[in-house]
Amino acid sequence: MKKGKLYLIPVNIVNESSNLHLPDFNFNVVQRLTYFIVENAKEARANLKKYDYENLQSAQLFELNKHTINHEIRNFLNPLFDGNDIGLMSDAGCPGVADPGSEVIKLAHQLNIEIIPLVGPSSILLSVMSSGFNGQNFSFTGYLPVEKDQRIKKLKEIESLSKKNKQAIYFIETPYRNEALFETMIKCLHSQTLLFVGINLGAKDNLIRSKTVFDWKNQANMSFDKKPCVFGIYVAN
Repeated sequence: MKKGKLYLIPVNIVNESSNLHLPDFNFNVVQRLTYFIVENAKEARANLKKYDYENLQSAQLFELNKHTINHEIRNFLNPLFDGNDIGLMSDAGCPGVADPGSEVIKLAHQLNIEIIPLVGPSSILLSVMSSGFNGQNFSFTGYLPVEKDQRIKKLKEIESLSKKNKQAIYFIETPYRNEALFETMIKCLHSQTLLFVGINLGAKDNLIRSKTVFDWKNQANMSFDKKPCVFGIYVAN
């Protein structure tokens, strides 16, 4: 029997009803699937509703998170060998990007499963597009250390790497720590280092700014309001 396909399904990155960033083709794919590998079943059901998925009771959801052990991931893919397609979804954005779904994708490659990535929103890519930094040499480094001294050390390393390699470097933080991270950056980074801030990307109330650290210092206090944010550093000279 022919194997099923693994579809990588993006979901909205903001809690708004608009599906502006999701192509119609994605809806056609999602609505005919029964099996899904997801981060959280509750979030997955909410995202399936946004895809106009009618029969949520029939959807088979396999949860993939930090508690999932390796042999369970292999079991999640069993429907593929019966000819069924499977959808892989994260809680927000694109699966496999800053997301545990990469383990599923790696295994699918090993099993010679056809993988079909669908188009959709990614806060990281939206940041690269809108920052005005080097779009041909960039990296994403995830979360920074929580401990203050280690965080400052990491920021200095990022700044040094950006200057050395002419590379834009992006990272994220837990929303309630955004303000503290921002304050640390404008205190410890060089005044002419460019700092990108992308708050609530993809939403109607998003805020997208790239300025030198010096210019950020002269701005009124920033309010992140515990919203998702992507930060970026770039040393142009």
